[in-house]
Amino acid sequence: MPYLTSAGGRLPATEGSRLGFGAPGYAHPLLAPVEWAELARPGTPLHWAVLNVAGGPGDRPDPDCLTAAGRLTNAGARVLGHLDLAYGARPLRELVADAGRFLDWYRVGGFFLDRCPASLAELPGVRRTTAALEALLDNGGGGGAYGSAAYGASAAYAAYDRRNRYDGGYLVLGHGRHPHPGYAKIADQLVTFSGPWADYRWSQAASWTADYPAGRFVHLVHGVPRGHLEEAMRIARWQGAGTIFFTDRTGQPDGRTAWHSPFEGLPGYWDEIVSRVGPGVSE
Repeated sequence: MPYLTSAGGRLPATEGSRLGFGAPGYAHPLLAPVEWAELARPGTPLHWAVLNVAGGPGDRPDPDCLTAAGRLTNAGARVLGHLDLAYGARPLRELVADAGRFLDWYRVGGFFLDRCPASLAELPGVRRTTAALEALLDNGGGGGAYGSAAYGASAAYAAYDRRNRYDGGYLVLGHGRHPHPGYAKIADQLVTFSGPWADYRWSQAASWTADYPAGRFVHLVHGVPRGHLEEAMRIARWQGAGTIFFTDRTGQPDGRTAWHSPFEGLPGYWDEIVSRVGPGVSE
């Protein structure tokens, strides 16, 4: 598994220090077709997008989600399956079962571990989880009854499958704040900020982050006014974030899930922020 620990290593999702987007969870493709189509638009600097079918992989394969995920992967982006760690409350067997379904049904290229613990005391448990997910990714999935045969051998799916297998998987830990530095050793990226612009504009990076290359960290910020986009991007670069998602949308009182969060759709200034970040480069 790549952890971006050396300048000469492979930097698959972030292209080194190049700033790009991580979409933390759009609504279902049937509810947000424009959003999913925009992510696949040529030149969009997208590092990864999180697929959250129904609080995870859902109970059965969803052909609309498979199509959306396949288009993104064929466009050169990485699709991550959404796994909710519930701050360490979910049993490992449940997480591995969900991960296996994501791999069997959607051939994801890794996982976004939402509500990830951040303390030193909880690090061993998260380390066991990431180790199990690495093993699953290396083995190519769970091999369950709803494996690749569920969708046949279409050309698009075959290309999608090959692309996801060529360089191993990718893990993003969704802490939402700076965790203990030991977490940086067990994942590819850490979400070290997730919250409103009012907090972000006064935020500071933990001192230990200076020991890691640019691009190891993710910032997800809602309520960013159009007039403060440049300032927000300066903060991200100064704090070493390689992957961002800024939106002018604001969170709902119960906004923890992709269905109600401010990140479920495109920001009102999507075209402008894409232009500011610059064009992406396909792998």
